[in-house]
Amino acid sequence: MTTLLNIEIRFEQDVVMSRQRARQIAQGLGFDPQDQTRIATAVSEIARNAFQYAKLGKIEFRVEGESPQILLISISDKGEGIANLNIIQEGNYKSPTGMGLGIIGSKRLMDRFDIESSPSGTKVVMGKTLPKRAAKLTTNLSMQIADKLAIQPPDNPFAEIQQQNQELIRTLDELRKHQEELTDLNRELEATNRGVVALYAELDEKAEFLERANELKTHFLSNMSHEFRTPLNSIMSLSAMLTDRMDGELTTEQEKQVMFIRKSAEGLLELVNDLLDLAKVEAGKIVVYPKEFELSDLFATLRGMLRPLLSHNSSTSLIFEEPVDIPILNTDEGKVAQILRNFISNALKYTEQGEIRIKADKIGNNVVFSVADTGIGIAPKDRERIFEEFTQVDSLIQKRFKGTGLGLPLSRKLAELLGGGVSLFSEMGVGSTFFATIPIVYGDETARVSVPEISWELDPLRSPILVIEDNAETIFTYEKYLEKSIYQIVSARSLKEAKYALEKFKPKAVLLDVLLEEESTWSFLSKMKQNPATQDIPILVATVIDNEKKSLALGADAFLIKPVDRLLLLKKINTLVRGDIPQKLLIVDDQVVSRYLLKQLLADSRFTIIEATDGHSGIQLAHSENPACIFLDLVMPEMNGLEVLEHLKSNTATRHIPVIINTSNLLSEEEIRNIGNRAVVILSKESLSSQEASAILSEVLMKAGLVL
Repeated sequence: MTTLLNIEIRFEQDVVMSRQRARQIAQGLGFDPQDQTRIATAVSEIARNAFQYAKLGKIEFRVEGESPQILLISISDKGEGIANLNIIQEGNYKSPTGMGLGIIGSKRLMDRFDIESSPSGTKVVMGKTLPKRAAKLTTNLSMQIADKLAIQPPDNPFAEIQQQNQELIRTLDELRKHQEELTDLNRELEATNRGVVALYAELDEKAEFLERANELKTHFLSNMSHEFRTPLNSIMSLSAMLTDRMDGELTTEQEKQVMFIRKSAEGLLELVNDLLDLAKVEAGKIVVYPKEFELSDLFATLRGMLRPLLSHNSSTSLIFEEPVDIPILNTDEGKVAQILRNFISNALKYTEQGEIRIKADKIGNNVVFSVADTGIGIAPKDRERIFEEFTQVDSLIQKRFKGTGLGLPLSRKLAELLGGGVSLFSEMGVGSTFFATIPIVYGDETARVSVPEISWELDPLRSPILVIEDNAETIFTYEKYLEKSIYQIVSARSLKEAKYALEKFKPKAVLLDVLLEEESTWSFLSKMKQNPATQDIPILVATVIDNEKKSLALGADAFLIKPVDRLLLLKKINTLVRGDIPQKLLIVDDQVVSRYLLKQLLADSRFTIIEATDGHSGIQLAHSENPACIFLDLVMPEMNGLEVLEHLKSNTATRHIPVIINTSNLLSEEEIRNIGNRAVVILSKESLSSQEASAILSEVLMKAGLVL
C-alpha cells in the first residue's frame, strides 16, 4: 500500500481543494481526462456530504495491489451517521437539501464503492482500477507525484468552476454527437427492419422443417437398427452351429461359404450397433454413467482386448504408455473406452508396419488421450470429412479393410457428450494422431477453461519461441514440428500468461493465434510493436481466418493460415529470426572428398562455406567466424568430433551455434546418448549421396535455423 496524500476537511474551501487534488492525482497516475473527471466528481460529492452533515472530515488517497493496481480514496467523518442508508443506496431517497444523488452518483462513477455508517461516524472507500497502459506505481513514482502535489498549489474556487464548466461543455458535446449517431443508426435499422422480419420468418420455417427431418431420421435409424439386430443375431447363431458341426460335418466349400455368411453378418451387426448409438446420441437418449476409475486399469483392459487384432499384421506394434500423474477419472468409462477403441481400430487398419502408441496427458482439468500411428496419413482435404457419417478415405489399404464409416463420427459425438472433443494431426506418409479431450470430472464446467500451472524450463542450447495458443492439440503439433530443431516451444494459453512470459525471458519470435478463448489478441499485437522492450521481437500470426492485411497493419511480421505446414513454418521462423544476418557454414572434416561433396550440394545456396581439416582449427574458426551452422565429422585425427562438440557446447561464445553431425560411422546407442540434444541431427554421409540428398539437406538446414 502506498499513501499519496491526506486532506483535512474543515472549511468549505477544502471541498473544492479535494476535487482539485483528486484530479491532479488521477492525472499523475495516468488516468484519461474522462476518468479524471469521474474521480474528481465522486470525491467532491462525498467530501461535500462529510462537510455538510459532519462539519469535519478526512480524505486519504492511496494505491493498493500489484496487478492490477487500484487507486483507493477513503473519506471519513465523525458525524451522527446516515439513518436511511439502505433507502439511499436503493435510489428511493429524496434529500430535503438536494437531489439525494451524491452517494448513488458517486457509486456509478467508480469501480469500487464501500460505505459504512454508524452513530459514531461514516466511512466511504471508493476505488478506480489503474489503466493497463499506465506505468506501475513504484516508490519513485509515488514520491514524484507527492512532490508535484507539494509544489503545485490548488487553484482558486473560480478556476475550479471554470474547469467544471469546460468539462460540462465537453460532456454535452459528446452527448450531442452520440445523439446524432443514434439518429442515423435508427434510420438504418428502420430501413432494414422489414427485411430482417421476413428473414426470421423464413429461417423459423426452415428450422422447423430441419428439426422434423432430423427427428424422422433419428426415429428411422433407431427403429431400423432394432429391427435388423434380431435376424442378424439369428444368422450369427445359426452359422456358429454349422461351423461347430452340431448337425454333422461340412465340406470344405460349405465351411468357406458359412464363414463368408458369418463375416457379412458381423459387418452388418457392427454397422447396426454404430447406427443405434448415433441415433441415441442425436435423440438425446443416451445416458452417461460417471464413475471413478484408474486410467492404468482402462489401458490394461484395452491392451488385452485389442492385441488379437494384431494377428493379421505382425509388423505393427501396439504400445500403451503408462499414465503418469493422471488422477482418478470420474466419467463414463465405457464411453471413453469406446472412443479409444474406435481410434485404435482405425489406426490398425491403416498402419501396415511401425507402431501405434496410446498415451494420456493431464492438461488443466482435462485428460488429453492421443492415439498416434505410423500409417499412410490423411490428406488435408479428408481431415474434416472423416468425421462425417459414412465417409471413408480412399486408399489401397481401405479397400482391404471395409468399415462402416461411423466410428470416428460416433467418437466425436461421445467426446462432446462427455464435455470434451476430438481433433486430428496427420502428415501424409508419416502417420496420424487422433486426440480426445475428456474432462477429469464429468459435468465440471471449469474443465474447459482452466489453465495449468505456469512452469517453463528454458534449454540454454535452444532458442525459445513463445507460442500464444489456447488449443492443446495445436501446441502439441507445433512441438512436434520443431522437436528436432534449434527452437524450443514455450506455450502461453492466455494473454496473462504471455505477458508473464515476456517479463521472464525474451523469445526469438512469437507465434500468435488471434482467436484465443474469450480473448482477442489484436490489441496485444499492437502493444507489443509499440513497446520498446518487445517491438524488435518478430511476430508470426497463425490463425484459421484470413486476416493477413489486418495482422500486418498492426505490426505482425508474417502471417500463416491454419493448418500450418511443417516446413513452411520452419522457413518462416528462420527468416524472421535471422533476418539479413550473413550465413556462414563451417565444415569440420579431415576428408577432402567429404568436404567437396558437401560443398557441391550447397553450391546453389547463398551460404559462405568455411572449411577446417581438423578439430583444433574447427574450434578456432568457430570462435573467429561465428558461423550460422557447423557440419562436424566424428572421426578425425588428434581431436575427434565428440571432443570438438563438447568444447563448443561448454563455451558460452559458441554454445549457440547449431551443430549437424555428418559421419559415415554406424553409431552405438551410447555414442548417440553422448551426443544427446547437443546436435541438431545426426546425418549419414551415405544419405547425402542419394537422390534425396538435396531434400534431406534442406530440411536439416531449416531445423538448424538457416534461411534457404
